[in-house]
Parts: sequence; structure tokens; C-alpha cells
Amino acid sequence: MTRVTPQLLLRAYAAGLFPMAESADSQELHWFDPPRRGVLPLDGLHVPRRLARTVKAGRFRVTADQAFAAVIAGCAASTPDRPNTWINDEIVGLYTTLHRAGFAHSIECWDGDTLAGGLYGVALGGAFFGESMFSRATDASKVALVHLVARLRAAGFILLDTQFVTDHLARFGTVEIERAEYRRRLEAALALRPDWAGTDPATELDRLLHQRRGEP
Repeated sequence: MTRVTPQLLLRAYAAGLFPMAESADSQELHWFDPPRRGVLPLDGLHVPRRLARTVKAGRFRVTADQAFAAVIAGCAASTPDRPNTWINDEIVGLYTTLHRAGFAHSIECWDGDTLAGGLYGVALGGAFFGESMFSRATDASKVALVHLVARLRAAGFILLDTQFVTDHLARFGTVEIERAEYRRRLEAALALRPDWAGTDPATELDRLLHQRRGEP
């Protein structure tokens, strides 16, 4: 069996594949290349009015790349609503290494000094591959998603890959596209060199909140 390394993982993303484990206790990773891929158009995020009010009110302090290890641990933790996760020890190790190398990133939402939620994923060229999110407080992961989209837009990313479409993600505008179309968009995104860290997302965040669409 070929050992999965961080370098192999990046090559897989560039080819349109992503890994998952069957469970947190699994010792094996499986590669996925679904015929239809979930993507969240960066110009089509739907922000419900109530969530927009939460973001504008500053209910959470939002940071980037300040607590990657804690975010991935939060995503891997089992909860009453999610007793099983696909994030095993190998996933944690691989993405932590990618984070140290500047490829994997996190968005954190804080309630005071307590991590209330967040998300993480991989940035490669102008593509961001969202991996997982978690909440320990109402709306924390949703606020993290809004801030992620604002940062990606400000930095010049053009593709936000969600892998699959869930009912939760569909509410925010996530759609499915055919594999061939996904790979076309991925190829275009990989040719770009946006600056994740050197961007101020404040202006794009304001635009997102004022162009919001969705339920009250």
C-alpha cells in the first residue's frame, strides 16, 4: 500500500481527488473522485438575515490560522449529533503538516477565550478545499463560513470545493457540478497565486452582508 504523504495529498487535490477515512478509528484512507462535486460559488453565498445580524453584531471574535490544531480536533470530536467522524489520526497528522507548510488553513470563532467553532481546509492555487467544520455554540461554524468566503474573495480565489452537497450547505448556495466541469474550474484555479495571509477581508465581508439573500 502506498504511504500517503503530504506531497501525495497535494498532488491528489490537484488531480481532483480527496481522502477520507471510514471512521476515526480506521487505519486506512480512501480516495474519492465523485461524479458530481459540491462547490460554493464565491459570488453566490446566501447569508440569511438572522445570520447576517449575528456577523455584524460581532457575536464571535473571528481569526485565521490561530488555532489550527484545536479546530481539527473539534472537527474530529464526536458529539451527540455527530457520534462518528471520518477524521482519524492519519488525517490529523497529514493536515497539521500541511498547515505548517502553509497549505492548510483554519478559521476560528471565539467566545471570549473559548473556541466556539471553526473550519479548516486546504488552499492550492486559487482553490480552497473545505474539509470540515464544527460548532460548540449556535451559528459559530456558519459565521466561520461567511468569513471564509469573504477572505477567499478578497484574496482572489475562484473555487471553493465543498466535496459534497448537504442540506446545510445547500442553504448557503452550494451546488453540484459534473466532474468534467469541476476539473475545468480546478485547472483554472490552480494557475492562480492568491495571497491568503496578506489580505484584509473586511471590505468583502461588508459586501457579502449587504448583498445577502435568504430567509429572514
